Amino acid sequence: MVIATACFALNDAITKFVSSEINFGQVMLVRSLVAMVLIASFAFHSGAMRPLRTVLLKPIALRIACEVGGAITFLAAITHLPLANTYSIFQALPLAVTLGAVVAFNEHVGWRRWLAIAAGFIGVLIIVRPGLAGFNQYSLLVLASVILCAIRDLATKGIPKDIPSLFVTLLTTVSVGACGALLLGPLGGWSAMSGSTLALLIVAGVLLPIGYNCIIMALRVGDISAVAPLRYTALIWATVIGYLVFGEVPDEMMVTGALVIVGSGLYALYRERIRDENRPAATSSSMPPDGM
Repeated sequence: MVIATACFALNDAITKFVSSEINFGQVMLVRSLVAMVLIASFAFHSGAMRPLRTVLLKPIALRIACEVGGAITFLAAITHLPLANTYSIFQALPLAVTLGAVVAFNEHVGWRRWLAIAAGFIGVLIIVRPGLAGFNQYSLLVLASVILCAIRDLATKGIPKDIPSLFVTLLTTVSVGACGALLLGPLGGWSAMSGSTLALLIVAGVLLPIGYNCIIMALRVGDISAVAPLRYTALIWATVIGYLVFGEVPDEMMVTGALVIVGSGLYALYRERIRDENRPAATSSSMPPDGM
C-alpha cells in the first residue's frame, strides 16, 4: 500500500505539472498506453491472462467502473487545486473504506484499530485546518472520488482468488485509457506534446501498473480495515513532492499532522500482526503474491 501511494502521488504530480500543456483526458490516454504495453507483456510472460468475459464478473466490473469514475473526478480536481490540498481531502478514504468493510463484509474492527484510524484522520485535520474558505466545486469532485474509490476497494476484496491481480490491473488500465480517449474531444482534443512532457508521461505510464498492482495485492491479501490506514502515507508523499517540485514549504502544523498520520498507520500494522499471531493456524489464509 505504501509503494502504491508513492506511485500514485508521483503520477498525480506529473499530471499537475503537464496540465498547462495538455488536458487530463490526453494524460489518461498516453500514460495508459505506456502502462498497457508493460502490463500485457508481464501478464503474457507470467501466464496471468484470462478470458475477456472475466470483465463481466460483478466485483471486477464494479471495480473498473469506480476506478474510471474516481480517476476522472480526481484528475479534474487536481488540475485546479494544490497537490497537498487535494490529497488532504482524499485522506477521508481510509475511514470510508473501513466503514464500508464493516457494513459489507462484517469485518471485525477492534477499538485499538478504530483509534488508529481516528488518529490518522485527526492528523489530516491538523494539516487541513478545515473551514469553508477555499471549499469549492473542485473540492466536491475530490469527495466524489473518495466515495467511488471506497466502493472500488470494497469490490476488489470480492474478486475471486483464482484471478491474478496482474490481469485485473490490465483490465483497469485498458478501461482508464479508453475513457481518456473518449474525453479527448469534450476537453478540447489532442494537443502537441513537447519532448519533456512525453518523457514525463512515459514515467507515469511505468509507475501506473506498479501502483495498480500493489494496491490490488494489498487489498486482496490483508483485511481492508488494517490496510486502509496506510493510505495516509499518500499525504506524506504529496508533501515531499510538493516541496521538491512545486516549492510548497510545509509548516509546523503540516509536520505535526504528518507524524500523527505515520504513527497511526504503523500502529494499525502492529495491531494486525498481533492479531495474526493470536489467530489459530487452521483459520489463517493468505494469497501468495502474484504479478509484478
